Amino acid sequence: MRVVVVGAGGQLGRELVRVLPRATTVALVRADLDLRDTEAVAARIGELAPAAVVNAAAENRVDAAEEDPTEAVAVNALGAAALARGCRAANAFFVHVSTDYVFDGRATRPYTEDDPPNPAGAYARTKLAGELLVRALAPGHAVVRVAGLYAAGAGGGAGRSFVDRVLAQARARAAPLRVVADQVTAPTYARDVAAVLARLLPRWVAGDAPGGIYHLTNAGACSWYQFARAALELAGVAATVEPITSAALGAPAPRPRYSVLAGTRLAALGEPPLRPWREALAAYLAGE
Repeated sequence: MRVVVVGAGGQLGRELVRVLPRATTVALVRADLDLRDTEAVAARIGELAPAAVVNAAAENRVDAAEEDPTEAVAVNALGAAALARGCRAANAFFVHVSTDYVFDGRATRPYTEDDPPNPAGAYARTKLAGELLVRALAPGHAVVRVAGLYAAGAGGGAGRSFVDRVLAQARARAAPLRVVADQVTAPTYARDVAAVLARLLPRWVAGDAPGGIYHLTNAGACSWYQFARAALELAGVAATVEPITSAALGAPAPRPRYSVLAGTRLAALGEPPLRPWREALAAYLAGE
């Protein structure tokens, strides 16, 4: 079964390429397939003739999108639509990765797949637009929402995960770290999501599992402040972390205050839930 992974250079894309069969997996980074070139996208999918396509690519510079959403619209919405059209023409199942940010964060219990989205910022709106276009254009599809993804980075700077940035800053500075404490989510190890997708892809392609919307996150919930403290503790790095509010952070784009996702559809398939976030974090730090 040939699977095309779009966005293979990103955190989830790299983990997918790692777990899928090498002989039948086609890994495409941005240099191989630029989602902004919508005419080329469908043609490329037609050439490859896959059984399934996983779109792990995204323009996720949340604050930049709030200032100018052009790039986010091009990649997250129009690029997703082009992939969906290509999958429809090639009769390929399309897995589109989305985000917890499609919810406004006003809930007090985990969001299920049936809860209505209500994005608050420009980036989030482009991601919801991508979801809706995929659902309209690709007959066989699964929209997979994730949250707080982290994995080993391809390099320094922007390529590093939140965990790696926290550890690097703690080791490099004497001043306390300041981390937002009023945003609660379920930080998720991309390797765990990739493992579930690798199991589900054959079922989706064969029609043994229904498509639609799925929430895939590690179990439990915490604030980013709690997550940072846990990372430092598990890594054995001594550092002071100060909790701050979202208002004190002063970011241009709004973030949901509560965006924990409930994986009810995964449970309905008889699949086990993803392991608790702290267990996954420990595995990540151990290189597992």
